[in-house]
Amino acid sequence: MALYVHKYGGTSMGSTERIRNVARRVAKWVRAGHQVVVVPSAMSGETNRLLGLAKELAPGRASDAYHRELDQLAATGEQASSAMLAIALQSEGQQAVSFTGWQVPVRTDSSYTKARIESIDDKHIRAELDAGKVVIVTGFQGIDAGNNITTLGRGGSDTSAVAIAAAVKAHECLIYTDVDGVYTTDPRVVPEAKRLKTLSFEEMLEMASLGSKVLQIRSVEFAGKYKVPLRVLSSFTPWDIAINEEAASGTLITLEEDEQMEKAIVSGIAFSRDEAKISVLGVPDKPGIAYQILGAVADARIDVDVIIQNLSKDGITDFSFTVPRGDLERASALLREKVLPQLGTDQLVSDAHIAKVSIVGIGMRSQVGVASTMFRTLSEEGINIKMISTSEIKTSVVIDEKYVELAVRALHKAFGLDQ
Repeated sequence: MALYVHKYGGTSMGSTERIRNVARRVAKWVRAGHQVVVVPSAMSGETNRLLGLAKELAPGRASDAYHRELDQLAATGEQASSAMLAIALQSEGQQAVSFTGWQVPVRTDSSYTKARIESIDDKHIRAELDAGKVVIVTGFQGIDAGNNITTLGRGGSDTSAVAIAAAVKAHECLIYTDVDGVYTTDPRVVPEAKRLKTLSFEEMLEMASLGSKVLQIRSVEFAGKYKVPLRVLSSFTPWDIAINEEAASGTLITLEEDEQMEKAIVSGIAFSRDEAKISVLGVPDKPGIAYQILGAVADARIDVDVIIQNLSKDGITDFSFTVPRGDLERASALLREKVLPQLGTDQLVSDAHIAKVSIVGIGMRSQVGVASTMFRTLSEEGINIKMISTSEIKTSVVIDEKYVELAVRALHKAFGLDQ
């Protein structure tokens, strides 16, 4: 007998019939002799519906008090889906009990709408599992030191599931989604993309941060930190599929040292269109310039990704970096108002029509010439590289957005990922 955590997304919980199928699937795992904790998301569209209603009523100025109520409201979506799943399991003849985040409790900090988990008390979960019940815990939420309900931000149910799996020392955390695993790249761009059997935590973390939407990045960070094996698999396979087949399906995300790890040089191609480039021209080349520019951006909680500082000429240099496209206008205004006057320049240019394409693979650590293969492939397609960023297991380039799909297809073929 093993202990598993199942996580089901909003699409999997999207109707009473789908909830019934989830219940049948979970009951099958219990009948096979396993203990199961389930972390469901709210029914698809429910959180957006609730937050949309709140927006209609919102005060002119957002405050901590307003964000507290947003969390109080948004948390009800998971509470409803968890209770319905418990009822569906009971109708299958399986004992089940649902807990909210505060009943477990899942302790978080007090950052409303984007809280971080600090600890989980697994006492109640263990007691109910030992009593033969399926335990259902609301995803996406917890409680702070002041007993206020908090939520973890978009995709927070993935993080909840992994954190609970770590707390109860689960054999695996199964993330059921509307796709059947992690692919070498987006199959909508490259129909020849292959499903990967295994990935390391590092590779999945890079792919999640570089544009792959299969898993929320914080959940992968958590899994890597606490060494919780993750399996991404489809909730739309028939619920009565043989359990041995289901347990080996999808993509297993695990330790690099695992003997089953595939040692491909490049495991996948990630890309993101949500990019914009800002260049500050004619700044003094002296210590502290990078901090003056990026410190102000960081204080505004705007993420900075790829950074380039050009060679100095006559003590003057250009400084470029990328930000999420949605933050471009805010970052540009901040720099013009607060930073450029201090630097003695008014030259700021931006480009909202860029994208980032990345190759990822643990095999890159021990192979030379991987980046040059990437650059040669893009050159042969006539694609100009604007910026480059590298780490041990990834190389990213910033290019014109209009070339994204061409670049992804060419790189996918160049590194043999379609084989």
